[in-house]
Order: sequence, then C-alpha cells, then structure tokens
Amino acid sequence: MSRKSVGYFEGTDARLLTALVLSGYDTIPVSNGVDHHGICVGRINQETRTDILIGYPHKLTAQPEDDIQIQDVFHVCRTYDIPVILSAPSHLHDQVRALLPETTAVVELADPEDTLNRALELLG
Repeated sequence: MSRKSVGYFEGTDARLLTALVLSGYDTIPVSNGVDHHGICVGRINQETRTDILIGYPHKLTAQPEDDIQIQDVFHVCRTYDIPVILSAPSHLHDQVRALLPETTAVVELADPEDTLNRALELLG
C-alpha cells in the first residue's frame, strides 16, 4: 500500500512539512510554473497527482505572460479531485478570496496555525 502524498509550493513552512512526513505522508515539491520548484502544477495527471496541495496564496497569483494561470491550477485540482489548502492569516481570508476570485470547492483557506490539522483531516 502506498503512502498518501502532499504536494507543496515553494516556501511552505518546513515545520508543517516535517510534521506531515513524521505523520506518515510523503511530501512532493510542486512548481507554480514560474519558480521551477518541482513538478509543474499544470502537468499533474492521474499518475502524478498528489492527495492534497498546500501553499500560500501568492504562489497562485500569476502575471498575464506566465505559462500557468490560476484557472489552470483549479482545472487540474477539479479534474483530479485534489483539495488545495492555502495558508493565510484568518483576518486576510476575505482579501485572499478577492485576489483569487475563482476559488472553488477544491480550495480551502486555513490560518497557518490550523493548516496542519486541516491537512491531516483531509488526508484521513
């Protein structure tokens, strides 16, 4: 039986990633298409999918000339049923929703203090 995996964007809190690994999950770097941090999120498919994606809102904002746009990320996540947790302080959640208006049912906002617990809940 294979372990569940967590895709994470560059800059994700190392303490969070360490806690996930120590809880029995694999962590896999994921690129937003600009930073080349890992597998490009736009190229995720059924074979390379992770069980959840974690990152900060600024990693999903894109400039018009960028290869990967926010709608591409959400399309991949909807297609392969991958929940996304964006970590941001609770008092900024409304601003994040305004910045990323296409957030869908696959995207959850979590305060940094709650991100680990929410990830563990989703990973089951």
